[in-house]
Amino acid sequence: MSHAGAVTLLRTAEVTGLTTAVPVQLAPWRKPLARFDLGKIVVDLAVSLTLGGDCLADIATLREHASVFGAVPSDPTVSRMVAALAADAPTVLSAIDTARATARNSLGARR
Repeated sequence: MSHAGAVTLLRTAEVTGLTTAVPVQLAPWRKPLARFDLGKIVVDLAVSLTLGGDCLADIATLREHASVFGAVPSDPTVSRMVAALAADAPTVLSAIDTARATARNSLGARR
């Protein structure tokens, strides 16, 4: 997928409310002084995967285009987030499913 396609994916996530719902659901795992929202990191990782990324460090593809994708966290920040979320994986996955359902319902209401 091209960067233009990735931007379209990101804008779709914004319009459906996914970029708002994920941070709300992941708020319990956010550290008090964290600079980046966990939801944004998760969405950035998803966009990175659509661009062909196959590891956490591939989020650097987005970091290179901050004018398009906004501020993107460092590799250590992403790694710490994944470790924190993985420690409570079943609950985190349920929270992400809730965020997806919220976005899906929002999209249905927009039709």
